Amino acid sequence: MTTTPEEVLSPEPTSVELGLESVEKPRSMFRRGWEVFAENKLALAALVFLVAFILLCYLGPMFYHGNGTQSDMEAVTLPPGAGHPLGTDENGADVLAQFFKGGQLSLNVGVLGGVISAVIGTLYGAISGYFGGWLDAVMMRVIDALMSIPLIFLLIYLGMIWGHDATLMIWVIGLTGWVGITRLIRGESMVIKVRDYVAAARMMGGSGPHIIRKHILPNTIGTTIVNTTFSIAGSIFYLSTLSFIGLGLESPHADLGGMLNDGTQFVDQGYWWMIYPAAIAIILVILAFNVIGDALRDAFETRLQKR
Repeated sequence: MTTTPEEVLSPEPTSVELGLESVEKPRSMFRRGWEVFAENKLALAALVFLVAFILLCYLGPMFYHGNGTQSDMEAVTLPPGAGHPLGTDENGADVLAQFFKGGQLSLNVGVLGGVISAVIGTLYGAISGYFGGWLDAVMMRVIDALMSIPLIFLLIYLGMIWGHDATLMIWVIGLTGWVGITRLIRGESMVIKVRDYVAAARMMGGSGPHIIRKHILPNTIGTTIVNTTFSIAGSIFYLSTLSFIGLGLESPHADLGGMLNDGTQFVDQGYWWMIYPAAIAIILVILAFNVIGDALRDAFETRLQKR
């Protein structure tokens, strides 16, 4: 078959001429997760509020130098106004300065306590779910025993024994709030350990700790992140509860729950500025973490469905 010079010189047809569309580059896991998260307007509002609250608590003292600890009997129970945006308490201390400090302590204890709970619960659940057998049975009976004890009573008991220092409260909350996430991670580990890539790793001589570190934990990261958010919200709630009943952080380094406890002593005298700022902040911060946690759960589940 002969070809003409025109056919030899003519270029090959392009993919566009053949009607073929270029393959779109796949989006990254985090980009897809963010796109799903961004569709939840309530979660975005919660994220904006949480970032603003964190910046207010940690950067506020750099610009507002109020007296939050020392007594000033000439400025006792002043309402919000010039010089004292949130008024003063029964000792003349500035409420806004106390709010900054209380917010920092609540966030520090809540975040660190929640992270400790998530780490312990994730490792415990991964080990129990992967090895199974008698070890799983024993570890789950420990979980059942812990779940039979009301958490708030356990926190009160440990707080009375270990004290009310911020560092001790972090460990008290962190060592008691990991039971819930353990069951979820255990369930996922039992599913992941029968996957082909885990079986292949086992046949190649991979040890149990190696498989847990390289395969089980990375594939439970979604559940871990979501439940860490819920753990932080729970830690802030329990700290505020302990402080409200007088068993949390002690003055003058009280958290938001401690401020609320101090303010309730004057509720019948109309000193609302000693109650509402801390109460509203506690409610909104806990709600913000929970809303963000719900949105993250939806984002991870939707991303898995689109794989």
